[in-house]
Amino acid sequence: MPRMPSFHVRTVGQFALWLLLCLASAGALAQPRAWLDRDSMNAGETVTLNIETTSVAGAGPDYSPLNKDFEVSNNTSRRSFERSNGQFVTRSLYGVALRPRRDGRLTVPSLSVGGERTAPLTLVVAPVAARAPARAGDDVFIESEADAADPYVQQAVGWVVRLYSAVPIVTGQLDQPAPQGASFQRVGDDAQYSRELAGRRYNVVERRYLLVPERSGAVDVPGARFEGRTAPSFFDGMFGNNGDSLRTAAAAKRLQVRAMPADAPQPWLPLRDLQLRYQSAPQDLRAGSAATLTVEVSADGATAAQLPELQLPPIDGVQVFAEPVQSQENFVNGRPRVKLTRKFSLVPSRTGEARMDGLRLGWWDVAGGSARSAQLPPLSWKILAADGSTPAPLPASAAATDAKAASTASPIAAIAQDPAARWWALAALVFAALWLATLVWALHLRAHPSAARADAAAPRTPAGEGAPAPLPAPGRRGSLKQVLDSGDFGEVAAALCALAQPPAADIDEVIARLDDPAQRAALQAMQRARWAGGDGPAARAQLRAAFAQGPRWRAVRTAPASPLPPLYPQR
Repeated sequence: MPRMPSFHVRTVGQFALWLLLCLASAGALAQPRAWLDRDSMNAGETVTLNIETTSVAGAGPDYSPLNKDFEVSNNTSRRSFERSNGQFVTRSLYGVALRPRRDGRLTVPSLSVGGERTAPLTLVVAPVAARAPARAGDDVFIESEADAADPYVQQAVGWVVRLYSAVPIVTGQLDQPAPQGASFQRVGDDAQYSRELAGRRYNVVERRYLLVPERSGAVDVPGARFEGRTAPSFFDGMFGNNGDSLRTAAAAKRLQVRAMPADAPQPWLPLRDLQLRYQSAPQDLRAGSAATLTVEVSADGATAAQLPELQLPPIDGVQVFAEPVQSQENFVNGRPRVKLTRKFSLVPSRTGEARMDGLRLGWWDVAGGSARSAQLPPLSWKILAADGSTPAPLPASAAATDAKAASTASPIAAIAQDPAARWWALAALVFAALWLATLVWALHLRAHPSAARADAAAPRTPAGEGAPAPLPAPGRRGSLKQVLDSGDFGEVAAALCALAQPPAADIDEVIARLDDPAQRAALQAMQRARWAGGDGPAARAQLRAAFAQGPRWRAVRTAPASPLPPLYPQR
């Protein structure tokens, strides 16, 4: 068998790699991403709008369109540095607190940031709650509640824990013990907002959990607990006091879990609501060509894992190919909601008429206590020939013979009749050839590994004790100097975390890995300026002096070579 020249193999492999990089970089040019920390709220509370972008052009977002329906406050920004495709990418995250001026269904408009625009968002604002928490007026207290006090077994129950604080907290731990007889897991990130209660302004941390009872009967949920410290005052700091300790707990609650009814539909699916719809449907079908049908299901009171798999009923003379399910889960009014979307490719193997029965899902209405079902309407199509013409009607005997022949026809014949299918077949052959060329290239490298082993065995000189760490890419020291001159302390911390090799998780890890005592002292002064009321200008001057020549990392200790011979020596 003739051997493919290494030059051609390498060229084809490089082309395939270039094609993959182009496809990956195309997804990186997406528009800025905007989201709310929650989709519904009560009037008088605040919600946080987050905007993330990788664009470096222009200033921050223009918040002026928000003034019509919202009071805007507490603008924050954070910048991080990441390495992507051999280049450093600046990722900016902006946050702003929104207080609605009215209740109802509001729209967060599209905002301009970095020459691009965000997508609009929807926010549901409920009227002011008539009932205030029982401990409103205390400095710190916890409120917890379930969206259903008497759920059914295996019903998804939203459990919400809210920590109210009218005093500043510098550190603390919020814990919610899991109950017995139910699965219990945390869902999403914490939401933070403010609320007026009993004439006091409270900062609220809202944490959500998903509780699924595994048996009927009583299920006791322990109360959540919080322990922390308040921020020290000026005089407390002078006398070495680190602030007052805080401790509070919520009362335990009991849920009465009901058993599955005898007349419940199977599979058992307890919900508050279930909706089915066609997101898109083809008007007609063509033999040998694929058409897309998209089905959407929305469930109130369930997660994606609890819903059955979306499958279409069988269609005579039509092959159905299902794509992976796309799910979107969130919490609304304290309970889970999910939206599933699935696309199906319909490929007819004959001409004539085709009909599909509507998809049907049975479920149990937990609010009404009755069995219900959701069903899509049936669909009918006229399958056209590959050239777009309508087939002439055939006699009954000829139609039966034609249907039998179509059922045994080769797919290659359908591809040959359809020009669009021929293009798809050609593209598939090209990609198969690229894949085979890449495989041959990899086998060639595997057969000649001597050069790769020589590169891997080349000695690397470790950084000396206390010497400046080598910069993996040009310009990183200049970027750090720019952040030290004009960035805030959060950006300085993010830049230093990114400079560490491997990147550090937080600034405490950076301090532990630095070798220079002056640099460690400068970062500790920065932390005091950020969180303990320290001198900000003095801390910045100390940072500039300490990091003028870049960070100085501790030497990496390499493990000594083993005296034993290798188990599998290389030849």
